Amino acid sequence: MARTPRRHDHDAGGDRALLDAKAALREEVWTALTEAKVARFPGARNRISNFTGAEKAAELLRSLPEWEKARAVKSNPDSAQLPVRRRALEDGKTLYMAVPKLAEEDPFFLLDPEHLADPPRRAVSIKNATRSARRVAVDDLDPVDLVVTGCVAVGEDGARLGKGGGFADLEFALAGAAGLISDRTVVVTTVHELQVRPAGVVPTAAHDVPVDLVVTPDRVIDCRPARGTRPTGEVRWESLTDEKIAAIPLLAKLRNQGLRNQGGAS
Repeated sequence: MARTPRRHDHDAGGDRALLDAKAALREEVWTALTEAKVARFPGARNRISNFTGAEKAAELLRSLPEWEKARAVKSNPDSAQLPVRRRALEDGKTLYMAVPKLAEEDPFFLLDPEHLADPPRRAVSIKNATRSARRVAVDDLDPVDLVVTGCVAVGEDGARLGKGGGFADLEFALAGAAGLISDRTVVVTTVHELQVRPAGVVPTAAHDVPVDLVVTPDRVIDCRPARGTRPTGEVRWESLTDEKIAAIPLLAKLRNQGLRNQGGAS
C-alpha cells in the first residue's frame, strides 16, 4: 500500500483550523494545475510547482522598474523561480539563494555574477550552485533590494500561501532582524494564473509575509495598495514547534543563545 506523504505543515505550530484551511487551498491549486496540464515535471503536488510560462513571467518581471533598480536579489531555490534567478545573474545582480530547508548553519548561497564557475542558467540550480557559490551566514549578507518568493497560491491583496514548511517566512524574519530587509524592500512572486486568488481568499497567520507584486506570464498585479502590514523582523517563536526548531540549525543556535542570555540575566 502506498504511503500517504505527510503534510508540509506537519511540524507547524498555530491554529489547527487555519492550518487545515491552508492545506485545503493547496490541494485546490495543485489539482487545478494538474488538471490543466500546466505543471512541469515532477508534478504540482507537495512543492512550489514549476509551471508552464515561468520563463515568460520572469521576462515580464525583468521589464519592471523595481527589477531595474535592484542591485541585490534574494530568491527561493525552487525550480519555478529558476528563470528569475538566471536573469538576475545575467543582469549583473548579486544573488542570494536560500539553502533548501535552511538546512545549514550558514543558510544562504552567495552568487556573484562576476565569479561563476558555470553559465548563469546552470549556476542557479541547486545541483550546481555549490560550484559557483559560497555559503554565507545571515550576518554576512548585504542589504537586499528585491525578495523573490515562491507560492502555491497568492491573493490579489498580496496574501501568500507556501507549501507549508514556513521557510520563506523564517528567511524573511531572519533577514529582517539582521537589517537586510526594510519596508522599502520589494517582495515579488512569479506564478501561473491558476495560482492567483481574489483578495480575502488566501488564509494567513500573523507571521505570513505578503507580497508586493504578483507576476504571471500575462500580467502584473501591484498588491501594495491592498496588502496588509508586513511582520516585523523577528522570529515568532510561539508559532514554531520543537521539531521545526531542531530541523533548522540556525534556529536551534538562536534559541540556545537566547536561553543562555536569559540565564545570564537572571
